Amino acid sequence: MASSFVVRLTCVVLMCMMVYAPLADAAITCGQVQSSLLPCISYVRNNGQGPVPPPCCNGIVAVNNGAKTTPDRQTVCDCLKRAASALSGVNPNIIAGLPGKCNVNIPYKISTSTNCKT
Repeated sequence: MASSFVVRLTCVVLMCMMVYAPLADAAITCGQVQSSLLPCISYVRNNGQGPVPPPCCNGIVAVNNGAKTTPDRQTVCDCLKRAASALSGVNPNIIAGLPGKCNVNIPYKISTSTNCKT
């Protein structure tokens, strides 16, 4: 089961890299977002039990700091939407609550229904 999840996550990362690599205006890529947030997977898969792993918060901070421009924020938003929808069986509220648990304020809700263009 774990290897199936890893395969799906790898596919999502590769798809994000292929889709978002041509975005010349964005300095951050979906691949960077995915690799930064990889340490968060165990926390969300465990339904948010226990403390958030420090590498997860470090990744959230890094992604937030790397998304300075509107194209960057849109890329991160789209990537997070895709990742959230790819993680089946995970409570979306756990994912949406991660930035707050890491003391990071983002200007949008992490949700599959978020409009990343606005």
